[in-house]
Parts: sequence; structure tokens; C-alpha cells
Amino acid sequence: MKKVLSICLIALFAAVSTPLVVAADQPVPADKAEKKGPKTLPFRGKIMAVDATAKVITVGERKFNVTPTTKFMKAGKPATFADATVGEEVGGAYYEEAGKLELASLRIGPKPVEAPKIKKEKKEK
Repeated sequence: MKKVLSICLIALFAAVSTPLVVAADQPVPADKAEKKGPKTLPFRGKIMAVDATAKVITVGERKFNVTPTTKFMKAGKPATFADATVGEEVGGAYYEEAGKLELASLRIGPKPVEAPKIKKEKKEK
């Protein structure tokens, strides 16, 4: 009787633990996976200098290095490094790598004005 009981307990344990092991092997969906890469920080200001040869943009007292992955936007449309001119208002995101400030994104010009959201009113009967 003890032998049958111990076999039943082992079978029960195996049945309960198998779904947990299978669930651990499944990949995490892309929307729930942690984002890899450096954490970005926001900034804004006016462009004080643009160095096209070194690919550096100076905003205030900080110098940001432009990388091949830097995304540029101007007036809500894609832009390029050449669109950045001294005196323009900018904003964006950067990260620090090896002691240098690397640009992740740069918005050239003032922040686009969003259209006000219209609330739908409920009709009373």
C-alpha cells in the first residue's frame, strides 16, 4: 500500500511540475521583453555650435556626438545632420558611453503643437 501511495505522489508531483518547466522555456513576447540598450536622458536648448567633420553638436555647454543610429526630426518629419544650424531650438535624448554624450534622437525646431482633443458630449434624452 505504501508503495502504491508513493508512486501516486511521485506521478502527481511530475504532473504538477511539468507545466512550470515548459512555461519557463517559452520565449517572452516582444512587448513584454526588457528593452536592451542604454538608458536615454532628455535634453533641450539652443544649438551653440555644429562641427560637421567631428559630427558633434553643442547645445548649451554640452557636446553631443552624432552616431549612425541618431534619429533626426524637423517639423515632425525625418531630417538629417545637415538640417541642424546654430541658434535653433532643439530637444532630444542622449546616453552616456565611455564618458561621451551620444545622441539617440534630435528634434530640430520648436516642439510640434498638438491639436487639441475634442471631447464628445453625451446627448441627454
